[in-house]
Amino acid sequence: MKKLISMLVTAALAVTSVFALAGCNSANNGGNGGDKASNFKVGAIYINSQNDTSGYTYAHHHGITEGMKKIGLDPAKDLYIVDNVPEDDEKVKQAIDQLAGNGCNIIFGISFGYINAFEAKAKEYPDIVFSHATGYLSNDKNFNNYFGRIYQARYLAGIAAGYKSLELKNNNIGYVSAWGTEYAETCSGINAFAMGCIAVNPDAKISVYEISTWGDQQLERQAAETLIDTYGCCVIAQHCDSAQPQIVANEKGVFGCGYNSDMTKEAPNAHLTAPVWNWDVYYATAMKAAMEDPASFMTKVGNYYEGLKAGFVDVAPLSSNCTPETKEAIDLAKNMMISGEWDVFSGVKLSFSGAAGSVGVAKADAALKTNDGTEIVAAGGPSVDDGVIQGSMNYYVEGVTQVN
Repeated sequence: MKKLISMLVTAALAVTSVFALAGCNSANNGGNGGDKASNFKVGAIYINSQNDTSGYTYAHHHGITEGMKKIGLDPAKDLYIVDNVPEDDEKVKQAIDQLAGNGCNIIFGISFGYINAFEAKAKEYPDIVFSHATGYLSNDKNFNNYFGRIYQARYLAGIAAGYKSLELKNNNIGYVSAWGTEYAETCSGINAFAMGCIAVNPDAKISVYEISTWGDQQLERQAAETLIDTYGCCVIAQHCDSAQPQIVANEKGVFGCGYNSDMTKEAPNAHLTAPVWNWDVYYATAMKAAMEDPASFMTKVGNYYEGLKAGFVDVAPLSSNCTPETKEAIDLAKNMMISGEWDVFSGVKLSFSGAAGSVGVAKADAALKTNDGTEIVAAGGPSVDDGVIQGSMNYYVEGVTQVN
């Protein structure tokens, strides 16, 4: 009784909003039993607002709702959300308690800093599946992590940026990043993007401006302005939550590659393409497994890490701002990654050449090196392990410089 009262008080005092009422949904898409679907509830904890129209939180929210529809769940009835939850253990735990009190069967946490609270609460609520984005902790019962090979899509976006820099005869390319070498997530993305740029424009220089937070629209804007005004960057890429870097690029007459969603509508005269997540691919898989048999969730799903081949990551449709050669080169690189013929962080480098209609790609054995000359992979060697890409790639490759 004391635990129940505490849970109700927590829910009443929470300043964030929970949307959707529990309800019955008899749809049976995806082969789920009607009874299971009618009793299954999904919880989600967001770092920003579910009402965002682009960026990181938007992409996850869209993926969750689309994934629910795929397996016969109604987001209007079966989804509970606590949004605008900062990376504070106690506040995340309060949000989890709130969703547990709502009877959620699976709870998704979309921000890296939720990791410790999710690990602790997974032990407290053994009958609930806990699924944490971008992290590395898990257990063998009810707690997993999920992420993907977004570096592959970053490389493809780098190709678009490289071609634009050649067209503009400007080798300076900027990158607004939440973090730098502190996290392999940001660092691997920066490196892959740079390698895609250099495969097209060998003289490209990528300047990284780190804002030291996952999401602050004002800092994102200021960083983009500095990269353009101080460092003369002609293309602005990003690993941050909002479309502000692309909006700044649009205002200042340069170009950009967004992230998480197609940001062409926010920056119609600037945006080239964006690395994007098809989060519904994972969310449908996870919810279906948790609905059918939560006890076997870790056996069936486990820690999830997929890429282009599974359709989990990709680039947004190329805008008319891209050069004519861009699509051909991106398709060549994408097909090589999907087939397994080549991957980004190996001792084999790609180079693209030729006019539109006859773009070709060449492979050459070349060591993968950091920007201080340290060899990571020998010439001709295989790609670094997934564990390095996910957890210990805390260095920049050749061509990358942090400017703040």
